[in-house]
Amino acid sequence: MLPATFKLCAAISYRHLRNMTGLRRQATVAISQELSKLACRSAGPGLWINQVRRSSTLLSSRLEEKPFSEMEMSYIKQGEEALQKSLSILEDQDGWKTETVVGNGDKVLSKVLPDVGKVFRLEVVVDQPLDTVYSELVDNMEQMGDWNPSVKEVKILQKIGKDTVITHEKAAATPGNIVGPRDFVSVRCSKRRGSTCVLAGMSTKYGAMPEQEGFVRAENGPTCMILRPLPGRPSQTKLTWLLSLDLKGWLPKTIINQVLSQTQVDFANHLRERLAQTAAGSC
Repeated sequence: MLPATFKLCAAISYRHLRNMTGLRRQATVAISQELSKLACRSAGPGLWINQVRRSSTLLSSRLEEKPFSEMEMSYIKQGEEALQKSLSILEDQDGWKTETVVGNGDKVLSKVLPDVGKVFRLEVVVDQPLDTVYSELVDNMEQMGDWNPSVKEVKILQKIGKDTVITHEKAAATPGNIVGPRDFVSVRCSKRRGSTCVLAGMSTKYGAMPEQEGFVRAENGPTCMILRPLPGRPSQTKLTWLLSLDLKGWLPKTIINQVLSQTQVDFANHLRERLAQTAAGSC
């Protein structure tokens, strides 16, 4: 059945068949049924990663009612690529070294990858349910500059479908101006499968946002955040943040590594403060 399903989906990739609503719906149903069968047969410790991977397909984006342009499809594909690469890095448990461990249990680990460089992994538990954390990080991402001192501004440049956005981020100056002004243009992809949420991203090119005067255009990715309820404690959320940055310029690696690991620790603290304030304001 699965090969036939993909033949059906391949058919709607042709422009003259893309507007046949019935065919798209038939393909959507077929894919859903096949994914359900695969999910039932899946097992093993990496089940939650496999679930996200199965739901995160470029094909599913093609099946939306509104057809995407070639450029939009390119951005969707980049977001999917960032997600897949990030999950692959996090799935490999070997080679991680401890950078920082905080008294509250927060920790930052790192490893060096041949094709990426040094990446950092933050693992924390937040005393808020998953939906609250997800809303703050995704739905309210443009407000991040209000509570995260490391971020000066986040602006959504374009939304593509329900899962993909193009953003422009300006980093705030570091203490002592150790790292000068940096900005990023990123494609971000958010996926949700059951109780697991993945927010992935990587640098991209966007014609309407060329390099800005006074800023060094840095690069990020693959990077992602994974949100899951703490087992047995749905009011708490386990957050894992994979960070990969190339700040560009002539900066010693020792300084960069120190700044990035501390940035992750600070982020966790500021996120907790933001969520606590939001919760208190809603009472």
